Amino acid sequence: MNGQEPAPIKAGVAPKEQEYAIGINALHYNVEIGIGDTEKWIEGHVSIRMKVENDFPLMELDFSGLEVLGVAINGSTVEYEYKSGKIKTDLSVIKPKNEFLVEVQYRGVPDDGLIIGENIHGNQSVFVDNWPNRTRFWLPSIDHPADKATVSYTVHAPKDWKVVANGYQTNIPSETPKNAIGPKTDRLTWTWAVTVPISSYNMVIGAADMEIRTVGLAACGDSPASQRVDGCVEVTYWVYPEDVEKAAPSFGRGAEMVDYFTNTIGAFPFEKLANVQSSTRFGGMENASAIFYSEKAISSGRNIEGTVSHEIAHQWFGDAVTESDWHHLWLSEGFATYFGALFFEYADGAEDFRKRMENSRQRILKSKVSNRPIVDPEEKDLFKLLNSNNYPKGGWVLHMLRGILGDELFFKGIKAYYSQFTHQAVLTDDFQRSMEAVSGRSLDWFFDQWTLQPGFPQLSYEENWQAKSGTKGILTVTIWQTQKKEWPIFKIPTEVCWSDDCRSVSIDKRKHVFQFEFDEKPNKMGMIDPNGWVLKEIQ
Repeated sequence: MNGQEPAPIKAGVAPKEQEYAIGINALHYNVEIGIGDTEKWIEGHVSIRMKVENDFPLMELDFSGLEVLGVAINGSTVEYEYKSGKIKTDLSVIKPKNEFLVEVQYRGVPDDGLIIGENIHGNQSVFVDNWPNRTRFWLPSIDHPADKATVSYTVHAPKDWKVVANGYQTNIPSETPKNAIGPKTDRLTWTWAVTVPISSYNMVIGAADMEIRTVGLAACGDSPASQRVDGCVEVTYWVYPEDVEKAAPSFGRGAEMVDYFTNTIGAFPFEKLANVQSSTRFGGMENASAIFYSEKAISSGRNIEGTVSHEIAHQWFGDAVTESDWHHLWLSEGFATYFGALFFEYADGAEDFRKRMENSRQRILKSKVSNRPIVDPEEKDLFKLLNSNNYPKGGWVLHMLRGILGDELFFKGIKAYYSQFTHQAVLTDDFQRSMEAVSGRSLDWFFDQWTLQPGFPQLSYEENWQAKSGTKGILTVTIWQTQKKEWPIFKIPTEVCWSDDCRSVSIDKRKHVFQFEFDEKPNKMGMIDPNGWVLKEIQ
């Protein structure tokens, strides 16, 4: 390498829909990346240990926009085809169920996925930003959430910078060899390793002038991936020097969040937890053990503690237990929305939690995607799945399930689901079956109407009193489901309450009439679901 910037070549773009070659499985990525302090280009080398799962004669890696310098299989250079966002080579000599090692060397200016440029303070930085299938722009990979692998990183970065990545740091940064890949600037080499499998969209590095602050230790004795002698997880935040003080309020309770989720869900799944100011396009991106946050939000001094709780909850749901199809995104975003709010119920009280759930409900009522179901395979643009169905409505689905099952069974089911599928990829059916196994109840009706059907119930209410002997009488309650006809008639187990006098009802018709005996006429109208367990709009 001569250290000069190579011209990028366009090899295609990330598809809107998912593509997944199920015949091969990535087991481990060994990634080496060379970057400079002013250069916009990178040089990379990746060795991927893979397994042929069946009679699959072709290896396909997702890769786009950078120059491929060579491909080798088991140490021998091979011919390959590189076009339309794919590196393809013959695998016919590899027998089914056998492992092989593919190596790719490459360089260029990434079109996306790895963001190189000036940060909010005008200083150069390099951050990966993968979601949903943008890993291919900087790393040859199986760029699909269902394929999980362990990964190790070797990053050659400017000596005054710090480098963060998934997993745990395995070296004291040392002087980079002169012949190392990448721009020939004065650099140090950092190494990181992930000991548990993660999806490619979670594989990240970040490099910039940053300050590191430790929040505390968490999940002590309950973190099997921890590499510390004490078994704890170190919770830190990495921010630009100019923003250290501004960031403190947002990240101060990070260790408490980890402890809460560990106690509520299960063991913390990764080696550490770093909260990192970065150039991600999102408010927060939940990369496994290295969460990236919007540099603008942190630099503004705004407290983003709600985002922090959401992203930390993702370490369990989304990162450790991952949806195997993006159309089941609610298994990540709905769970993070709800459990992120549950932390504040635990830490700040029920009223705080109710306000957060009400804010979510209002977002659903105003949503532009109410005519679509949560699990929506007809939506082909993956970015359009980042909508109110998968976030607040997904969170409300969990809240309603909690209301139906009760706290004991709900949280027992959550723990069982997490325990069964840690470091695996799942679909909504997997979650449903876990909750059914724990509760002993069929939940087909619940998951069908709330995840596979559009909309939500819109209710109208009427009372009529018929006096009997003395002060006693019959109260006739009529409840209509008035939502549009293309939405389902919902089955709603709930209650109607007159002050402290509550009567159970199950609403499952367009018009439902109930009659209740009272010793005296209630002095006010009844309220449907006064404790707010049902996603609804009262008209």
